[in-house]
Amino acid sequence: MSTVNARTEGMEKWPTFKDTWASGKRCIIPAASFDEPNWETGKNVWWRFRRADGAPWGLAGLWNTWTDLDTGELWDNFAMLTMNADAHPLMARMHKPNPNLPADQQDKRSVIPLEANDFDRWLTCTVEEARAMLKVPPVELLDAGPLIV
Repeated sequence: MSTVNARTEGMEKWPTFKDTWASGKRCIIPAASFDEPNWETGKNVWWRFRRADGAPWGLAGLWNTWTDLDTGELWDNFAMLTMNADAHPLMARMHKPNPNLPADQQDKRSVIPLEANDFDRWLTCTVEEARAMLKVPPVELLDAGPLIV
């Protein structure tokens, strides 16, 4: 995989992700927080997102192994799954808006958190079951605000 983010919409067809998704190479990316850019002031202000309950994130991802053609070395890599969050009350405020698109068509993105009690299932379930687990986080789960440096 050659990217850090993988859009869930259409990934079954995209050459970069289709085989990885179909073969069930799903992973969980641990994180204390994640950061997103907010442009509401006209300039980038980074926001930090933590879980409101203080637990670490387990973000949905895909993994794969690629071979360095020059050395033959094997490298494991991963991509975070993201999905459209245009309708989300908080995530829709992140990222720079496209002035050529209406507000409801900005294609704002969100990572996909998994609940701890779903971790084993995410790693072992069918593709159809995994697809059903892909949801943007409920706003109540998020503790977010401008990053103070």
